[in-house]
Amino acid sequence: MSKEKTKITLLEAGKKVFLEKGYNNAGIEAILQTAGVPKGSFYYYFESKEDFGLQVINHFAAIYQANIEQFLDDEALGPLERLRRYFESTVERLESQQCRNGCLVGNLSQEMAAQSEVFRARLEEIFQGWVNRYAEVLDLAQRSGEIPPHLDVHELAEFWLNSWQGATLRAKATRSTGPLRTFLNIMFGYILQVQA
Repeated sequence: MSKEKTKITLLEAGKKVFLEKGYNNAGIEAILQTAGVPKGSFYYYFESKEDFGLQVINHFAAIYQANIEQFLDDEALGPLERLRRYFESTVERLESQQCRNGCLVGNLSQEMAAQSEVFRARLEEIFQGWVNRYAEVLDLAQRSGEIPPHLDVHELAEFWLNSWQGATLRAKATRSTGPLRTFLNIMFGYILQVQA
């Protein structure tokens, strides 16, 4: 296995273990077993568990961002339809996992924000990037007349992220996509007043 592939394998294993057990309950041994690589490999690539955790977050965020862009950059669709398709695809992915995992950034924010300033700051930076991206698409929707002109698109994007993260948490607790679908129904049907 190449060095780069070994590192990515470790990062993917870290993501899997963090989603299942959280950061604090994820031992290096469990990560190595999941990755199928020897212990020496871990310290070749990462200075510490904290360094590893931050790199897992960055790896996850890069993949997540690419997925967002795939949907939100699709100029063949109107802005709101891009958002709807993106979030519907996320519901389908969570449903395929029986709603067990949730969002890595959301999970680690709940676990680590009060324990580590380094983690808190990085996780909030990722959240803020998502808010800004949603706001860009909502601004396009507003300028094209898809949503009412009185709405503050940045405030709406903040509400969107906060509510979606809460719905994702509930989806984990209920083992159902019901909370996510309720959020999308309310957001599109009432707040944005879009007909299905």
